[in-house]
Amino acid sequence: MRTILTEGFAALGLPVTEAALAGFETYYQLLDERGSVMNLTAIRGEEDVARLHFLDCAALLTLHDCRHKSVIDVGTGAGFPGLPMKLMEPTISLTLLDSLDKRVRFLQEVCDAAALSDVTCLHARAEEQPQLRETYDLAVSRAVARLDVLCELCLPFVKVGGAFLAMKARGAQEELQEAGRAIEVLGGGREELLPYAIPGTDAEHCVIRIEKVKPTPAKYPRRWAKIQKEKIR
Repeated sequence: MRTILTEGFAALGLPVTEAALAGFETYYQLLDERGSVMNLTAIRGEEDVARLHFLDCAALLTLHDCRHKSVIDVGTGAGFPGLPMKLMEPTISLTLLDSLDKRVRFLQEVCDAAALSDVTCLHARAEEQPQLRETYDLAVSRAVARLDVLCELCLPFVKVGGAFLAMKARGAQEELQEAGRAIEVLGGGREELLPYAIPGTDAEHCVIRIEKVKPTPAKYPRRWAKIQKEKIR
């Protein structure tokens, strides 16, 4: 795994420390031990996890300056993309948010084992955290959901002047267009679709970056059932 990661980070232009490599090894060990029991990820094995999880998530650091930023990872699941970002950029102040308690307990175990500081593992629903509104420089998500849904869950957390980064498969232009009205209503501004390659794979992914230009109206986010049922118009 070290060779894959070292070569992969070099290809991405990201310097990697010994502490980061050790952290990824610890992360992988716990993910491998708990994964089959807790259904954390369908991707298994050192090479696939290294490339399709760790390198993929760390690639965000090449697309946005995350140094000394407060970051919330919404619907983080097994810690993606937040934990790989934190391992590679320790100056990030990270909140990992997930609605499933067993996942959050797993994330805390990883943080403790890897001696990661300034990480909050939060068991909660994104739409039920008004105290965290507009307190983060950056929201990130790798969750499998429509972009308009992700925007309603994530943009309220972002300060004006910050950004939301949504990880998507390559060719998400149509999804971005469909979310246009929601982005405008929720306080989003300039949008960019940023393609990137994962070293050692043929995978084509992209990040949709949305700048926060005005406060999100207080009525958003709505209750989860309504978010799923009714698009913002």
